[in-house]
Amino acid sequence: MNGSILILAGRRPGAVDALAEAHGVADKCLVPVAGRPMIAHVLDSAADSDAERILVSTHHAALLADLNDPVVDLLGDRLIVLPAADNLADSVLAAAGLARFPLLITTADNCLLTADTIAEIGAEAARLDIEAGVALARREDVLAVHPEGQRRFYEFSDVAVSNCNAYWIGHPGALKAAEAFRGGGQFVKKPLRVMQAFGLINLLRFRFGLGPIHHIFGRLSRRLNVEVAPLLVSNGATAIDVDNERSLRVTEALMARRAPVSRRPSFRETRGERGAAGGRQLAVTR
Repeated sequence: MNGSILILAGRRPGAVDALAEAHGVADKCLVPVAGRPMIAHVLDSAADSDAERILVSTHHAALLADLNDPVVDLLGDRLIVLPAADNLADSVLAAAGLARFPLLITTADNCLLTADTIAEIGAEAARLDIEAGVALARREDVLAVHPEGQRRFYEFSDVAVSNCNAYWIGHPGALKAAEAFRGGGQFVKKPLRVMQAFGLINLLRFRFGLGPIHHIFGRLSRRLNVEVAPLLVSNGATAIDVDNERSLRVTEALMARRAPVSRRPSFRETRGERGAAGGRQLAVTR
C-alpha cells in the first residue's frame, strides 16, 4: 500500500486502564504479550509492510525509552512518535499532517495484525477504488481461529462480521469521516453521538443487519459524504485485539501456535537502506 500507518496508543483523559494496572506498566500499549510490549507486535508488522512512515500517537512521554524493544531501531527514521489529543478525531487529524497517503489507522492492541493483512487491506481498497474502508473479518473465519477469540459480531443479511480495528483512508479529504469519532474512544457507548453521526435509520440498519453489508455501507457513505466500504480480510485473527485478560490469553495462544519461521527483511532492509536508530519522538505533553 505504501503511504503510512498510524498506530493509536492514547488513553482517555483521567482514565486508568485496568489491564495496564494489573500488569504494573504505565500504559496499556506496554502490557506484555508473549514477552514483549503489545505495541511492539504491531510495530513489527508495520516494519514488515511497505509503508513509508509509521506514526504512533500517544500520551506517554517516555514511550520509546520504556518500550525498549529492537523494533524501534529496526524502524529507524520510518518511526515518528507524536502526542495524542484528548479525542480520537483530533489525534488522527494531527498525525495525518505528518502522514503520506494512503493511511492505515490501527490500534496498539491489534497484536495479531500481520504485514500480509496490511497488504490485503490496501489491495482490496484499491480494487474497490474507494475513499475510505473499514477492515472486517467474517464470523466463520474468526471462530475458526479460536472459539473464544471474539464474542460480538455485526450480523447483516448476507454476512456476519467483526471489526478489526483497522481503517483505510485513501486521501486527506476522506479524513472528514473521522469527525464522527470526535469526543473520544467511548463513541460507541454514547447513543446520541452515534445517531448524530450516522442517522437513526442508518444506525438501526447497521445494528440489526437490515440489508446486505455493501448496501448499508453505501447509506452510511452518503450520510458521511465519504465513500466508505467494508474491507473483508481473510485472517480471522485480525479481529482479536487485547482488551482484557481473556483476549490476552487467546492472543498469546495464537502466537504460540504459529510455526517458527525466520524473520522476513523489512521494507527498508530490502532496499538496502538503514534508518537512523531510535526513530523520532515529538514532544508529548499532558
